[in-house]
Amino acid sequence: MNFDLKNLPERTKKPRESGITMVIDKGSSLQECKNLIDSSAKYIDFVKFGWTTANFSENLEEKIKLFEDFDINVYFGGTLFEAFAIRDQFEDYIKILKKYNLKYAEVSDGSISIPHKKKCEYIEKLAEHVTVFSEIGSKDEKKIIPPYKWIRQMKAELNAGSWKVIGEARESGSVGLFRSSGEVRQGLVEEILTEIPTEKILWEAPLKAQQVWFVELLGQNVNLGNISGNEVISLETIRVGLRGDTFNQYL
Repeated sequence: MNFDLKNLPERTKKPRESGITMVIDKGSSLQECKNLIDSSAKYIDFVKFGWTTANFSENLEEKIKLFEDFDINVYFGGTLFEAFAIRDQFEDYIKILKKYNLKYAEVSDGSISIPHKKKCEYIEKLAEHVTVFSEIGSKDEKKIIPPYKWIRQMKAELNAGSWKVIGEARESGSVGLFRSSGEVRQGLVEEILTEIPTEKILWEAPLKAQQVWFVELLGQNVNLGNISGNEVISLETIRVGLRGDTFNQYL
C-alpha cells in the first residue's frame, strides 16, 4: 500500500491457503493479461480460463507462462473438464494438463449429470497429477440443491482429494449460492459452514454486494472467486475496510 493507515486487518501473503482471490478470464488478449499483471499481480492467486475459453484463446501458452512468471497459477474452467468427460476423453484431458504443465485443475458437474461416486473417482485420478479444485452446484437456476447435499458432496470431494471445494455461482452470480436476483442464499451458506471449514471453500462471488457479504461474514481472508480482472483492486479495498461498504468493520 502507498499510505500508512492504522488498524487495517492483516492480509495473508502468497502463496495463500486462505484469503485467495481467483480471477476469471473470459478470453482476454495477451496485452490485457499484461495490463492485469501490471495493475494487480500481487493480489491475484489464480486465474481461471472460464468454462471452455482456453480452447479458443490465442497465445495460450504465452498467457499461461506470463501469469506463472508472476506467481499466479492458472487452471481451466470446469466446463472444459466436463466437455472431455462426457465424450469419454478423460485421458486426453490429462494429456492436455501435462502439455501445458498446469499444476491445478477443476472438476465440476454443473452442465452435465455425473453420478457423485464417479465424480469423486475423477477427483482421485486427477489428484495423482495436479492439485484439484472441485465445484459444487448446478448452472441451472431452476435446480435447487438442499444444504445437506452440498455438505455431503463437499465432504466426499475433500476426502477424494480436492484441495478446495468451490461454491458455484457462474460468472453472473445468479445460480448455486445465489438467487436469480444475485441475493446470497444465506441459510445455505451458514449451514455449510457448520460442517465445512471456511478455509477449504472458495466462494464464487462475482458481484460487489456478494463480496461485501462474504467479507462481513468471514473476514478479510475469505477465499473468493470469479472476480473480474478490473475488480481486483476494488475487492482488496473491500477486504481491508477501505471502501464504504466495509469501512466501519475494522475501526
